[in-house]
Amino acid sequence: MINYTLYKNENSDQWVTFVHGAGGSSSIWFKQIRDFQKTYNVLLLDLRGHGDSKTIIKKSFLKKYTFKSIANDILEVIDHLKIEKSHFVGISLGTILIRQLAEMHPERVQSMIMGGAILKMNFRSQILMKLGNTFKYVLPYLVLYRFFAFVIMPKRSHKQSRLLFINEAKKLYQKEFIKWFKLTAEINPVLKWFRQVELNIPTLYVMGEEDYMFLPSVRQVVEKHYKSSKLFVIEQCGHVVNVEQPVIFNTAVLTFISLTK
Repeated sequence: MINYTLYKNENSDQWVTFVHGAGGSSSIWFKQIRDFQKTYNVLLLDLRGHGDSKTIIKKSFLKKYTFKSIANDILEVIDHLKIEKSHFVGISLGTILIRQLAEMHPERVQSMIMGGAILKMNFRSQILMKLGNTFKYVLPYLVLYRFFAFVIMPKRSHKQSRLLFINEAKKLYQKEFIKWFKLTAEINPVLKWFRQVELNIPTLYVMGEEDYMFLPSVRQVVEKHYKSSKLFVIEQCGHVVNVEQPVIFNTAVLTFISLTK
């Protein structure tokens, strides 16, 4: 089972589960824990190969990674903890895993909060994937990761988020990075399905105004999935919204969750 951390609130039966992105760990949510724990039980996860899960070895981890298998890692934890239903908060690739879990088990997902959501790979991101596939066995993964981080978070104001993810990525292994990167082979059909199919689950997209790679496609999807989805855009903010603008992020998410109980 992947590593997890609990912050219990004895006065609440509601859960909020946080899912980080590729190369990160549960530590990226340090600016959320205090505010969310005041009202909810909080569950933080370290995805396979990340954070304190990197020393955990299972037979399933040795196989090719898929979005379904990684979503099942999350399901295994909430089953173990007997959490029947939870609000899920994700960032970047973590939003894809939350949506995958919701596809598989919608009854377990009370709401979805998608920070820096990835719903479509634009031209630049497609080029990034091709470059990564070309050089993933040649260059040290940190060289690639630094390059990706800079392209996705290029501005000076994004520096804190960029450095945080690079420092977390340093804890990965080369083989682990390659396994996660190979997920990009299945990302386009998965995202196409997500854009086409609207789930009857309250969904809030929290995007940075400067998240030029992913915000346009999220706008389009929210216009189409208007029955269940809302978009909140944070001004002067890039991709990693929970780190760059934690006060605004926390307020928006807590307000949304309070309306979906």
